[in-house]
Amino acid sequence: MGRADSLGRMPEPDRNPAPNPGSRRRKVRVAQEVTGREVKSAALVPLPLPPLADEPEPLEDPRRGDVDEWGRSEHMRALARRVYDPIYRHWFRVEWEGLEKIPTDGGALLVANHAGAIPSDAPAIMHGIETELERPVYGLADHFFKGAPVIGTLWARNGGVVAHPDNAYRLLREQNQLVLVFPEGNKGPSKTYQERYRLRRFGRGGFVEIAMRAGVPIVPIAVMGAEESMPILFKLPSMAKVLGTPYLPVTANMLAFGPLGAVAYFPAKFKLQVLDPVHLDAEPDQQRYSRSRIMDESEAIRQRIQAALYEMLRQRRSVWFG
Repeated sequence: MGRADSLGRMPEPDRNPAPNPGSRRRKVRVAQEVTGREVKSAALVPLPLPPLADEPEPLEDPRRGDVDEWGRSEHMRALARRVYDPIYRHWFRVEWEGLEKIPTDGGALLVANHAGAIPSDAPAIMHGIETELERPVYGLADHFFKGAPVIGTLWARNGGVVAHPDNAYRLLREQNQLVLVFPEGNKGPSKTYQERYRLRRFGRGGFVEIAMRAGVPIVPIAVMGAEESMPILFKLPSMAKVLGTPYLPVTANMLAFGPLGAVAYFPAKFKLQVLDPVHLDAEPDQQRYSRSRIMDESEAIRQRIQAALYEMLRQRRSVWFG
């Protein structure tokens, strides 16, 4: 211990004591025992890179079908056309007027009136265009069909697509397809027989905005005959609510054919008239369009189809023979 100075203060300890040679030798010896060699300064040693792996061969597509991104299968459509063709030609005896007005290339939005408890107009329109013009048609419909077991899958395989603006835009603008839409929605096929051929309001005109944004024409189609193929006598709204369906009809077919009448159509004569295409003077891909113009164009198209239906009904001699 150090001695105190003349003032009685103890000396401060040395903050940098001299190294102890014996202690340093002991540390080195311990390190040698652990590593088996003398401690040396570290150096960066380049390591060899692993050899490049060969480019893997592309995997074989495991899908054996021809289902596209929308769920449509051309194989299924071909089968449906073979099965439906006798109904189209010999049961409904479909006649077209103005079929040449439908474009043979490029996108177009087909707009038609809708009717029948189980609508018979959509398959007739799609079959006629695919057989006569050899162009596929994608039909937009309520999400209810997509969620229905079995029916939803068959509907998608035959060209059914959920009615959403994004789906319609991609089909029309990016893929240049024909798209069929029924602006009346569920209000069309749920009409009773007393309300036949009186078109319901065309929603909020969303189909017009889609055509503007995609830059495609609208082709109106007036359909006569679907109203009588499965006419609704009355509806059961309470049961429809329990079952979660848009409507639950009681049809004349059920009275005539019994249980088979739930899916069997009357042999009404079909006539389809394609009206002049509507070319909307609007710049595609705009964020917003005039709401008043959309509603005006929608109502004008509805009135054109309604007027064409009245003229067709005036000239019709018979529900069954045209």
